[in-house]
Amino acid sequence: MANFDYNQLATAFAKYRQVHPTVVDALVATGGVDKDSPVLEVGCGTGNYIIAMRTATACPSWGVEPAEEMLGQARQRSTEVNWKLGRAEQLEFPDQTFQFVFSIDVIHHLNNPASYFREAYRVLKAGGKICTVTDSVSTIRHRRPLAEYFPETVEADIRRYPALSELRRGMEQAGFREIREQLVEWSVQLEDIGRYRHKAFSVLHLIPEEAFQRGMARLEDDLRKGPIPAQSQYVMIWGTR
Repeated sequence: MANFDYNQLATAFAKYRQVHPTVVDALVATGGVDKDSPVLEVGCGTGNYIIAMRTATACPSWGVEPAEEMLGQARQRSTEVNWKLGRAEQLEFPDQTFQFVFSIDVIHHLNNPASYFREAYRVLKAGGKICTVTDSVSTIRHRRPLAEYFPETVEADIRRYPALSELRRGMEQAGFREIREQLVEWSVQLEDIGRYRHKAFSVLHLIPEEAFQRGMARLEDDLRKGPIPAQSQYVMIWGTR
């Protein structure tokens, strides 16, 4: 992963980041996973999603993460997942090991997404699936409350995220077929804004401090009036080996 040291965020991520439930539902429903299907999450962070997959399906589970502190948090949370320090562009597994490989909000951190897609193709069994969960310009602009209270994050993240067309092309060039996109959405009422206060979103570290403080003041003021509506969307790009 490039341009950001996720070791700095491990504690905040473990405490404040949570799974997007509609993403988990889609991973389970479409991933073709059961108790005999080896599953790999690439860039697993503190382990939220691969732990959720393991809980839902009892699948043999692996999580790869390049940040040692993130992986340390993950290891404390589950002994049922096989945790491995490593990078997306060089997966240290034999050919055709997994039935399902997925990544959540990781692709924009990679130096070479095309290399990751080639590696994912290599470690997948014939007929296995890949899912790249990411953001588009539209989903970045419609994040609530992030885009509303911290508008500076919008352009900062649009610069970071690869275009969906670029990702589809990389998947096709790696050999994946049946590529399709799925939009998922989750809405909730926020009563705790600790994840914003402690910058548990990496983009909050990329905006000016005065912009961050301005957004936090507005967020805290509105929270005193009641829960804050939150909305999150993701684009899930599916492919088959």
